[in-house]
Amino acid sequence: MIFEKGHLYHIYNQGNNHDKLYYNRQDYLLFMKKIRKYIIPYADILAWCLMPNHFHLMVQIISTEITIKHKESTDCKNSKKRTLNSSIAIMLRSYTRIIDQEQERVGSLFRQKTKAVCLDPADGFAPVWYKLSGLTKLNYQFPEFQYPQICFNYIHNNPVDSRLVKDISSWEFSSAPEILGLVKSRIANKQKILELGLKLSIENEPAL
Repeated sequence: MIFEKGHLYHIYNQGNNHDKLYYNRQDYLLFMKKIRKYIIPYADILAWCLMPNHFHLMVQIISTEITIKHKESTDCKNSKKRTLNSSIAIMLRSYTRIIDQEQERVGSLFRQKTKAVCLDPADGFAPVWYKLSGLTKLNYQFPEFQYPQICFNYIHNNPVDSRLVKDISSWEFSSAPEILGLVKSRIANKQKILELGLKLSIENEPAL
């Protein structure tokens, strides 16, 4: 994955062989904690959603690399650089280790490659998605659908589209409840969302 500072990205991955990623509420909360630790230092999170067997993040990159200092040292020689790519990989590995122990499982929990799609590339053209017969497909034909708002809507409507809940505010493990003010802010940067003019919508648009 190639990330550029200042750009918007849709980051997502799913369970290997479509297997579960979260077995109980505590697993969801644990992964949310991992997002705060491993993603927020690099990016403002605009939308997020954890589904039983996959996750979505919509972010704006602050920095593609940060300096990590050793906990017990202030010596610059004991610090090292860590990229966002590396941090994502560490996040998934650390979560997998806990779930493997918890569920007494072995093997890959996530698919090998985490995907990232730039939503505002320099050339002004981004691949956009739509659903057809339950399948997600690329759509290059309709320029009016090539906007971050479409991704924002799609991420929040995921639980409704999957029939887990009847409305976006009812799914605990997404940014919708915090954006709507129903819970305390947890992960999403509400100020950045306002600055970018992103708005929640429950309409099923021909998006991702």
